[in-house]
Amino acid sequence: MKFSKIGLFLGMTALVALVAACGSGGGEQAAAGGEGEEAAAGPKERIVLVENPWPASSLNVNVAKIIIEQELGNEVEIVALDENGQWDALATGEIDASLEVWPSGHGERIAEYIDELGTVEDGGKLGPLGEIGWYVPTYMIDQNPALATWEGYADPAVGELFASAETGSSGRFLGADPSWVQNDEAIISNLELPFQVVWTGSEDALLAEVSSAYSREEPVLFYFYAPHALFSSFDLTQVELPPYSDECYADPAAIDCAYPADELMKIFSSELAEKDADVHTFLSNFNYSSEAQIAMLGDLDGGATIEEAAQNWVDANEAVWRAWLP
Repeated sequence: MKFSKIGLFLGMTALVALVAACGSGGGEQAAAGGEGEEAAAGPKERIVLVENPWPASSLNVNVAKIIIEQELGNEVEIVALDENGQWDALATGEIDASLEVWPSGHGERIAEYIDELGTVEDGGKLGPLGEIGWYVPTYMIDQNPALATWEGYADPAVGELFASAETGSSGRFLGADPSWVQNDEAIISNLELPFQVVWTGSEDALLAEVSSAYSREEPVLFYFYAPHALFSSFDLTQVELPPYSDECYADPAAIDCAYPADELMKIFSSELAEKDADVHTFLSNFNYSSEAQIAMLGDLDGGATIEEAAQNWVDANEAVWRAWLP
C-alpha cells in the first residue's frame, strides 16, 4: 500500500505538470497571436491634406488635422498647393483630400476628373455658401451712388479717379493671387470698362492695399469673396454686375456677368476610402456653417495663428465634430 500511494502521488504530480505546461503554452501562443495581429495591422496610414492659399482653406485642414490625429490616430501632413494644381495630385493619390473647392471655377475639372475618369471623388458639401464679387468702400457709394452698379464704372472719368501710376489713365482693379479662379479680366474687357487688373500676388497683399486705401478714404475697387472676416472690419459694398446665367458662363472668354453663388465642396482621391475607411467617413461628414468659418476667421483678426484658431474652434465645438466621426 505504501508503494501504491507513492506511485499515485508521482502520477498526480506528472499530470499537474502536464496541465500546467499545456496552460503555459496556450497563454504564450495567445500572447504571440495578439502580438502578431497588432503587427499585421501596422501603423495607420499618413493622411495628406491640401492647403490652398487663402485663410479659410488653411483653417479647414487644420481643424481636420487636429481631430484626425486626436481621435483616429493617423498622422496628418498638410501640403500647400494652388486650387488648379491639386487635381492631378489627387488623381494620382499623392494627396488625399482638399476641403474647400469653389465649384463654379472648376466645371471642366469636375467633369474630367470626377465624372469621366473617376480618379477624384466628390466629397460632398463643406457647408458655407461662397460668393465672389467686386467691392468698393461704402464711402465711395456715398460720394457717387452710380458706383453701386457696373454702369457707373464705364465713365472714363471714373477710371481716372481709380487710376494709379501703374495703370495710367485706366482705373486700377485689384486682384489677389493670380492662381485663384477669377474672371475679372474677361468681365472688364467684355463690359468695356476703362479698368486694368493689377495683381497684388496674395490675399495678404490685397488686404494691405485695401486697408491702406480705406484708412485714407481713397478710391479702391477690388475682387473679394465671402464668407470672410474682412466684412466685420470694413464697411464695403458689393458692386452690382449683370446677373449670372449659365449662358454667360458657357464661354469663359465671353463672360460679362456676376460670379455665381457657390456651394463649397470637398474633393478626395478615389483611393482614400480604401486607404483608410474611417478617415474617408470623417471627411465625408466634415460640414459646418458659414458662421463657424467666420468665427474662426475673426479669431485670426484677433491675433490667433491658424493653428490656434482651429484648436479654439475644436475645443469649443466638440458636440459638432463628434458627429462627424465614424
